[in-house]
Amino acid sequence: MSPLSSSLLNPRLSFSLKPLFLFSQSSFAPRKFQIPRQFVSAKRKTFSALASEQSSATNNCGRSGGGGRSGAISPSSVVEEVQRIDVNPPKGTRDFPPEDMRLRTWLFNHFREVSRLFGFEEVDYPVLESEALFIRKAGEEIRDQLYCFEDRGNRRVALRPELTPSLARLVIQKGKSLSLPLKWFAIGQCWRYERMTRGRRREHYQWNMDILGLPEVTAEAELISSIVAFFKRIGITESDVGFKVSSRKVLQEVLRCYSVPENLFGKVCIIIDKIEKIPIDEIKRELNATGLSEEAIEELLQVLSIKSLTKLEEILGGAGEAVADLKELFSLAEKFGYSEWIQFDASVVRGLAYYTGIVFEGFDRQGKLRAICGGGRYDRLLSTFGGDDVPACGFGFGDAVIVELLKEKGLLPELNLEVDNIVCALDYDLQGVAAEVATKLREKGQSVDLVLESKPLKWVFKRAARTNAQRLVLVGNTEWQKGMVGVKILSSGEQYEIKLDELE
Repeated sequence: MSPLSSSLLNPRLSFSLKPLFLFSQSSFAPRKFQIPRQFVSAKRKTFSALASEQSSATNNCGRSGGGGRSGAISPSSVVEEVQRIDVNPPKGTRDFPPEDMRLRTWLFNHFREVSRLFGFEEVDYPVLESEALFIRKAGEEIRDQLYCFEDRGNRRVALRPELTPSLARLVIQKGKSLSLPLKWFAIGQCWRYERMTRGRRREHYQWNMDILGLPEVTAEAELISSIVAFFKRIGITESDVGFKVSSRKVLQEVLRCYSVPENLFGKVCIIIDKIEKIPIDEIKRELNATGLSEEAIEELLQVLSIKSLTKLEEILGGAGEAVADLKELFSLAEKFGYSEWIQFDASVVRGLAYYTGIVFEGFDRQGKLRAICGGGRYDRLLSTFGGDDVPACGFGFGDAVIVELLKEKGLLPELNLEVDNIVCALDYDLQGVAAEVATKLREKGQSVDLVLESKPLKWVFKRAARTNAQRLVLVGNTEWQKGMVGVKILSSGEQYEIKLDELE
């Protein structure tokens, strides 16, 4: 008997089955279903409204006041079209079906292993934070990309667009109970309402590593070393990816020469960060709008075009902090063994206003993708939230861009489902025994795909092939009467019987 014919015979059963029946069709094209008249009105009704009506109808069953037998339903010819929901995730977001989840897990495991190798501890923060945590400087691109709203307590909240402000909040909260330096890492989902391009989504996962309490350039050198270690683990070389390195202090020294007020520094950095995204004439117009003179703008753009640390030293001199910090970083890069990965580029400033010193970006040497990762020093971030400043630096590394790079280089791993065992009962009466076998194997740390229904052996072998099972364990009457099970090694075809207690 079909679910629909069942519904015509029993109204109470009909309501309990209806949602299951309708949604079971989700794999197919929209259909028109014949629905009993009692569930159809002039207006489309919600399930809760239908439930209320059905409850009333059921409570009145068997009472006098109407002709006919209690609970009888007349067949209905009324047809209502059930609208199928949009099965795609919201624009800019992703589902992770098993094959994609395997890739994500693989990637995150590398993030975690590199962090462990470098002595970092894992932390996490709420996806939902106070909006004020991210509203720092007018003009920051991130300010206009927030997913923000007012909650039921009339509080302004936002889905986190990055992790560093949450880190700062937690450090302030912990206060003097923390022992410096801190070496923390996090892998968290972030949200930004932005224009989507290849490798840029409105939600992404980000790997952050941060060092707090260390003012020396060794902290930046260590962070870049960790990213290089990650790239090497997944097959990316220095011919595929490089790091552009500069310092915010370069800009500060240039602007100081032209008496540009300190409060304009953040705005200038945000404009400069757009150099590779918009025409240079528009950059000049935006800089002029901040109050910079034509002479200052030309001098600034000339400095930003420098790609040689030696040339920068000729212009700024070797006594300034900017040149000294950068020279030390390049010296440390040789000691760490990644000097061929990094290059000086004065135009790198990063778009977030809180950076104060060395900044860096990982880039695709073929120029097909946006920045792969980026970070730098942010020594004065905590004071913007009312805390005491602590020397700090860190980086963010998104999951979407690196996957695009791996695709580009043909380096995506083949990550198939794999299980150690498939356990199958050859007789329905032995299902309980099969469950016992599966439990014993799982307790020994082996993965088991237990066949939960009666299936022919042909189906079981197809299942084993799909799951890349190493071994098939069969529970049959003849073997079990001897306290044994049958085993087939699927790679070699070897077959044997073994006592359950000896099955490893």
